[in-house]
Amino acid sequence: MHRPIKYVEKVLSHAANAAWVAFDTLNQFRQNPSFTPKWSDKPLLKSYEKTKPPLGWPRETDSLCPKCVPEIRQKIVDGEIDYTILLNEKVGELKARIIERDGKILMVKECEKHGYFEDVMSIDPAFTQHLEETFPGRDIRAHNDERLHNHGSSTITHGRGSVLTIDLTNRCNMMCDPCFMDANQVGFVHELSWEEIKELLDNAISIKPRRQMSVQFSGGEPTISPHFLDAVRYSRQVGYHSVQAATNGIEFAKSPEFARQAAEAGLRYVYLQFDGIGNAANSHRRVGNLFDVKLRAIENLHKAGVDIVLVITLVNGINNEQVGRIVQFALDNPKKISFLSFQPVSFTGRDEAITDERREAQRYTLSHLAHDVKNQTGLGEPTRDWFPISFVGTFSDWADLIHGPQANWGQLSCGCHPNCGVGMAVMIDKQTKEAVPVTAFLHADQLAKDIARVNDAARGRVLSVVGMALSLMRNYDSFQAPKHFKLTDLLKKFDKHFGATGRNYGKVYGDTRLQDVERRRSDRWNFLFIAGMWFQDLFNYDFRRTEQCIIPYATQKGEISFCAYNTGIGWRNIVERMHMTATLSKWYEEHKRHEIFAGNKSVPLSSTEHSLLLNEEHVRAGAQDDLEKLGIAKNAREERLRAREAKKRQEDEARRMEQLYRQLVLKEQPSDSLVQIAPANGTHKQASEEREEVGAFGD
Repeated sequence: MHRPIKYVEKVLSHAANAAWVAFDTLNQFRQNPSFTPKWSDKPLLKSYEKTKPPLGWPRETDSLCPKCVPEIRQKIVDGEIDYTILLNEKVGELKARIIERDGKILMVKECEKHGYFEDVMSIDPAFTQHLEETFPGRDIRAHNDERLHNHGSSTITHGRGSVLTIDLTNRCNMMCDPCFMDANQVGFVHELSWEEIKELLDNAISIKPRRQMSVQFSGGEPTISPHFLDAVRYSRQVGYHSVQAATNGIEFAKSPEFARQAAEAGLRYVYLQFDGIGNAANSHRRVGNLFDVKLRAIENLHKAGVDIVLVITLVNGINNEQVGRIVQFALDNPKKISFLSFQPVSFTGRDEAITDERREAQRYTLSHLAHDVKNQTGLGEPTRDWFPISFVGTFSDWADLIHGPQANWGQLSCGCHPNCGVGMAVMIDKQTKEAVPVTAFLHADQLAKDIARVNDAARGRVLSVVGMALSLMRNYDSFQAPKHFKLTDLLKKFDKHFGATGRNYGKVYGDTRLQDVERRRSDRWNFLFIAGMWFQDLFNYDFRRTEQCIIPYATQKGEISFCAYNTGIGWRNIVERMHMTATLSKWYEEHKRHEIFAGNKSVPLSSTEHSLLLNEEHVRAGAQDDLEKLGIAKNAREERLRAREAKKRQEDEARRMEQLYRQLVLKEQPSDSLVQIAPANGTHKQASEEREEVGAFGD
């Protein structure tokens, strides 16, 4: 039985629908031209002026050869070729086709030198088609950006991004597989000076459109940089309202005081590495008590006023069964967790030379994620409740419109390619824990179409707010909403996010104090966003995605697409070597070695107490063993060990056959020397390589 208010709201929805028809009809007459805001030298785009890359399939795109690129990159790193070849030539590039075959979407390509490659992009064509059809189009082309955007085929051309990423250091206090940057293994230290950090932050706000970006400090492990707190503080001073840290959480778990200092400096979000529920689910990171570390980090950060985003790297056969458990963890703790960022594995760094067998077994896509969430939790219909992250661009355009031409910053805009990122929003009652996908009670497709028409009319603040309110009301289904959720709650949520009325819900910028954080947290409803961000690797690389990257890396060589930096051409390898701080030996002389938690070493914690609700069955569950049952290696380290063992077996067999030949054919007497020397050398070599696995910075 529905509450009486639900019937009243149903009547209001019908009335709003009739009012919308009249409003929209009048609104289409003599539409106003788009204005040019202070933060751009180009006018706001009408919905019909936005361009789109080629979508659908079959289609052709520009990609990279997984074998050519590492070869050419190594020549650049070794000084045999100048890096400027990347600016002037299409290095390692080839054409790729995106096709449908056997119910899957594939990328297929062929290199004249290295042969044929193919990889899975989606296991659900209907899901992928839905994402591409709801993509609203690309953002304003970047301008006044020639100094920072000059990277040949990898150049970012559209929009201004949403998260500026700055690697403070390549040092890390862990030793993980997988790792984008091959942390602790590259043989040198690349760590930004204070002057470099300020320069990168200042440069980023010189580009137009000057959208309000978040800045995320990353690494390595950013918290071990001596400039971490100062970098957070300076970011807030120059105008970044959302300052983030991508971290494993060790330093925050060890010290509540450090968490408090970071919050006071202006840290708003922590992107916390989080692979699963329980220490067994995190065992592949080779830290003895890693799950306890995560819980303490969440506890300390939340108490300090920092919001937590759980970041989960998903590897098929390693931790994909954790998807539902992590979602349930967020549903059980809505007062502390409001964002999940699932990141399907990208085979780069230590995994760039992966075997075809392991790649095929471990490949995980955004379509896998949508289906795993549904199958493991019952939440969400893939083609109804999941949308490309860029879908919110229409609402960002509306916010730009109502804030007017005098705004100093444009609205945060996530205008990435529809194959890059997806999301599903879930409304959770913090009191009863009831959870319902927002798009189960709000018709998002039609809402976006309505708001695009409001934006195109460009009537100004008041009429644009009226149009949004009417559209929200007419697309709202009160009977499908959570039991205690009201239409007024929906209107407040939109106002809280976009600042339409100017009401103070608790500041998120400037001198934010803990009381402002508590005011925002007092909302009964948690808008849990379950996101999937799939970074490219050389097997599925698409330059149409790179061109509109929303996560640019700020470097000494300009701002580079996340994928071009970490996975494609691999600008990271080039830039960091060009601007290395010191060789390992020199660094050791001046700074000594920092602590590494690897080899199942535990992090010392003053306490393991926490207030989070845990599902004990999930905590006690063992590590996923799908790959072990199939006899497939889990990571690059295990793959190398197996390759060495296979090579040794082949060598032993060859020696045995040679000995038999000498005995049976040549009638020579048996000799033990042929089988004694090689194993000893092999053992010595294996021991040396295993020491290498501990890490260049390890104790």
